[in-house]
Amino acid sequence: MFQGKILVRQNAQKTDGRMMMRALMLSEGCEADLKPELEIYADDVQCAHGATCAALEEDYLFYLMARGIPKAEAEAMLIEGFVGEVLDAVENDVLKNDLTAVTNQWLRVRD
Repeated sequence: MFQGKILVRQNAQKTDGRMMMRALMLSEGCEADLKPELEIYADDVQCAHGATCAALEEDYLFYLMARGIPKAEAEAMLIEGFVGEVLDAVENDVLKNDLTAVTNQWLRVRD
């Protein structure tokens, strides 16, 4: 469950607020409940919100497997790419390294 809200008060002119939720669906029957919200009381703002959910792209999985990469490894590569976008935005190197290690450990456990 994700519920996010951007609140722009009347005196917050020139605000630029953005929220995006992306969910990767990795198992049958999984569910993602996403509820991004905007509440704007100012006139001169730029705000946007969005949400998207998807499973691993079958075409990408097929491409990797057609090149001899086993399915579990191909799935791990695609998941790493998805998570990597988030990790790239982490500026603290210690935190980024810790999160990368946790992600890699989780991917090994999935095999």
